[in-house]
Amino acid sequence: MALKIRLSRVGTKNEPHYRVVVAEERSRRDGDAVEQLGSYNPRAKGNMLTIKLDRVDYWVSKGAKPTATMHSMIKRAKRAAAATA
Repeated sequence: MALKIRLSRVGTKNEPHYRVVVAEERSRRDGDAVEQLGSYNPRAKGNMLTIKLDRVDYWVSKGAKPTATMHSMIKRAKRAAAATA
């Protein structure tokens, strides 16, 4: 079972909201997820991404691969967390 960390859309038409999820690679975009790790609101001002970085690290250690978009978002979130710490 190959796992991916990716976005799953839950918003309405013209109001996108996304969940950051761990899902099997072959499942549908909005299909069942193994675990929800956070959320992403592209229309919000300020903090658009909320994510549990400890759970991301756990799933990456178990073999889950983030998509290209999620890789850049995780990297940005880790940089922001290091700057505030």
